[in-house]
Amino acid sequence: MSQEPPEKMMFQLTLRRRGISDQAVLRTMEEVPREAFVAAGDRGHAYRDSALGIACGQTISQPFVVAYMTEQLQLQKHHKVLEIGTGSGYQAAVLSRLCAHVLTIERYRTLADTARARLEQLGYYNIEVMLGDGFDIPAGAGDFDRIIVTAAMEQIPEKLLQRLLPGGILIAPVGPHHGTQTLVRMTRTDSGFDRKELVDVRFVPALPGIAREL
Repeated sequence: MSQEPPEKMMFQLTLRRRGISDQAVLRTMEEVPREAFVAAGDRGHAYRDSALGIACGQTISQPFVVAYMTEQLQLQKHHKVLEIGTGSGYQAAVLSRLCAHVLTIERYRTLADTARARLEQLGYYNIEVMLGDGFDIPAGAGDFDRIIVTAAMEQIPEKLLQRLLPGGILIAPVGPHHGTQTLVRMTRTDSGFDRKELVDVRFVPALPGIAREL
C-alpha cells in the first residue's frame, strides 16, 4: 500500500476537524488530485488549506471552502449542476464525482481551454466547459438542480435564481467585490426562495461579459 504524503493526511484531517462530515464529499476530496489543478510552482503546496493563484489573476479556492460549498449543495447522483467560474476546473472535478452532469462557465478563454484539456486528460467526462458570461446563461442550457457561483457577486441576479428547478439550491459568495463576502444558500420552494447566510469568505469578483484578452 502506498504511503500517503503527510500533507495529504493533514488535508483530510483538517477538513474533518473544520466540520466537513459528508462521507461522499470527504472521499471525493481525497480522490480528486488537487496537485493537477494548481500552477506547477505550487504543487508542493497543493494540499495546504489556502487559496492559490492561477492564471488570469484568478484563484483556486482553499480546500475547506470547496468541500464546504460542495457539502452545502446536498448533491444527488441524478443532479444537473451549473458552475459559474471554472477557474482551474478543480471545483467542477469535485462536483462531477457527486452528480450526473456539470456545466461550468468561464469568462477567460485561457482558463476555459486549459481546464477543458485538463479535465479530459484526467478522465472527467461528465463536465462541459463553456466560454461565456456567468450573468447571461444561454437559454438552451436549460435549468439546473444545483447552481454554484465561485466568484463574488454583489447580489444574486434574479434571472440566475430562475434557472433553478423546484427544490433546487444555489450557493454563492455575496457582498462587496473588495472585502469580505458571505456565502449564501438559496433554496427554491413552492412559495419562492429560502435564503440562508452561512459563513464569511473572500472570493475574486464575478464580472459580467467575456474577458477581452486572456
